[in-house]
Order: sequence, then structure tokens, then C-alpha cells
Amino acid sequence: MYSYEIPSRLSELGMLDYSAQPLAGSTLDDLDSNQRVRLRKIVQNRQGGEKSLLALPDEELDIALRLITNVAGNYVPTVTGMLLIGKEERIAELIPTAKSAFQVLEGTAVRINEESNKPLLELFENYETYVKAWNPERETEYGLFRLPIPEFDWSAFREGLVNAFCHRDYTILGAVRVLIDDEGMSISNPGGFIDGVNLKNLLTVEPHGRNPALADAMKRIGLAEKTGRGIDRIYEGSIVYGRPWPDYSESTSRNVKLFIQRAKADLPFTKFIVDEQNRQGKPLSIYALMILFVLNSERRCTVERIVEATNLSEKKVKSALEGMIEQGLIEISGKGKNRTYILEKKIYRNNKETIRCVRQTDVNSIRYPELVMELANAQNGIITKQNVVDLLKVTPSQAYSIIKKLKEEGRLVLLCGGKYSKYKVVEL
Repeated sequence: MYSYEIPSRLSELGMLDYSAQPLAGSTLDDLDSNQRVRLRKIVQNRQGGEKSLLALPDEELDIALRLITNVAGNYVPTVTGMLLIGKEERIAELIPTAKSAFQVLEGTAVRINEESNKPLLELFENYETYVKAWNPERETEYGLFRLPIPEFDWSAFREGLVNAFCHRDYTILGAVRVLIDDEGMSISNPGGFIDGVNLKNLLTVEPHGRNPALADAMKRIGLAEKTGRGIDRIYEGSIVYGRPWPDYSESTSRNVKLFIQRAKADLPFTKFIVDEQNRQGKPLSIYALMILFVLNSERRCTVERIVEATNLSEKKVKSALEGMIEQGLIEISGKGKNRTYILEKKIYRNNKETIRCVRQTDVNSIRYPELVMELANAQNGIITKQNVVDLLKVTPSQAYSIIKKLKEEGRLVLLCGGKYSKYKVVEL
């Protein structure tokens, strides 16, 4: 058996793409024609698959995807070719590190525990089938349609799986592991982050991987994100549902671990994101999504706080904020060092959170009556004493005194009396 250590080190230095190398001891007979048929079906059915590949005869297809390479006048499988369409028993013999495991635990009960050396194309289909059984969806009304809310976002799962296999180190022992348990979903792979990648720059570092040939084949087949920014999809899959962000904090120099927590979706926030993307006719950028999530969670933030929460550079945050202000997504409150950002009021109003929004305005600089009038105008000109209590955190008697003053000034008028009196804004 040849040594894996030298190729690994050369690969880290950018001198060698291990996945593009001819696989010692292999022949074309080690490739599975049934897996090639599977490959063609995936290209045909996946939106991102390069349909021009379908017109190529088998040998030309294999060459185009770097599944085989010429060695001394003869074609032999590459590591990529064997990983994608190799025969399972030969993968186990020739690449003993190419193991994978899928586990499902309910409490301490083991529901699924499967290990294999299957080629990746078959493995991906199997894992998607497994996840479907453990990824329930709930539906919520969205206009005339129903919006499905999965426990785990499908795009995030697929990109997490692709990243684990494309970026793992095939020169060291270990397995790519998918685990679903009561806490959430974990996807881990042998080999730490590539040089230059760390927890703080995952979303901003230039895309590069440990196995470029394998990653390129995955993209062209339609299994991976074309731009190489699959990490964006992983984060987006949590953010759009208002759930905790993907967690890579348990990664080490020998292992990368992605954890996606089980959490209840924030349905009003999800509907807002869907509405805004429909209005703009395009997806929101990952930076905008992250900032909206932070503002939705913390209500009011400085630029410094957004930088801290997102790990984005100050330049990127400021640029994103400027665009979001122009789009009417956020507002500025205060000046100079006291400048903060909040979600635009219509967002709260659409989510029936008007009171919480108005409370974000600067209480120290605006008198209570102005806050009450702002809330009344935001509620179609109607205000109640309880609204004022909730808004200003004052007693009922104090709320009544504020309303009484506004009546005396001719700014409010009693609309209907009784225990649940309502007051209406006087139009000037």
C-alpha cells in the first residue's frame, strides 16, 4: 500500500490535487457502468447539471469530468472517478479511507446505523432517502399557497454533505458521518479546515478546496453549488426560518463538524423574507439575510455590534446597510456615535409587532405623547389605553393621563367608550 502522507502534504501546499491523480492498482474495469447511468440521470434531472455532458459517449464523458486520466498511453481511473462511479468492493480495497456513516438516534435508541464504501452518487441518493423519513415538514399559509417549513432545510443538508465529501482529507483514516438526533443534525469529515479558512472567515474567504477535481465534477453533474459558495446555502437554510445559525465550533485541526440545531421556525420572519424576495424578484444576499436576522433578534444594533455578531468586515456591513436602507428594509435611529439600525416599521406592522417596533425609537429624545401618536398612526389612527401601557411600560392611570393630555390638545378624540375605550387620531 502506498503512503498517503506525502500526497496530503503536497495537496495542502497547493502543489497537488489528490482527487485528480491516477489511482494506483486500478483499471477501467473497476468503474461501474450502472453508476455511470446514474450519473447521466442526475445530470438530466438536476437543475445545475451541464446538459451538454449527456451528448458525450462514455469515454469522453469520463475524460471531461476527469474520472479517468491517461497514463503512459492507457486510461486509468482517477481518485475522483473511483469515488463517484467505482465499484463498491474496489473502493474499499483501493481507497480504504473513503468510508461514510449515517446514524439516527431517538434518545438512546439507535434507529439507523449504516456504514459503507458506496460510490458517492449512490450514497447521496441513499442519504437523501434516509433524511426524508426524519425530516418532517409543517405547512403554513402564505397568501393562496401553503409554505412548507422543513425541520432541516434541504439545500443546507445537500451542501453540507457535498462539502463534507469534497473537502475531506482522503489521505487519512476516518469517515464522513451524518448524525440525526434529538438535538439536531451533525455532518463531520476527517481533515481540518484548509489553510486560510477559519471559523471567522467561512463566509468571506475565497472558495478553495482540498479536492478541486472532485468538487468540479460535483458542480458539473449538478450536485454542488456552481459558485463554490455552498457555505452560503448552509447558512441561508437556517436564517430564512429564523433559526440559530449553523455551528462549526466543534471543528478541530483533524476534523470539521457542522451542527444544525433543531429549532422552531420564526414564521413571521420567514414570511417577511419570502415576501421581500418576491418583491425584488431575486434572493436576498447572504449578508443582508444575516443582518436582518441580527436586527430581528436584537431589535437595535450599531455597526460595531453587527460586525461582532456576523463576523463580516465593517466595510461589507456598511455597504450592505446602505443597500438595505435604499430598499426600505431598515431605518437609522440617532446620530454620530449613537447611530443604530432597526428594521423598517412596516416589517413589524406586517408581523403584527407594531408596539415592539415603536418602542425601539429613542425614548430619551422623544416625549411620550409623540410615541403614542406614532403608534396610533401606525395602527390606522386608533389607540387604546392598554396599547399605551404596553408601549411605554407605564401604569394604566399614567396611560390615561397621557391620552387625556392628547385629547385636550385636540390630537385624539374618543371613538367609543367603556372598559375598552378606543381613541382616534384627529386629522388636521
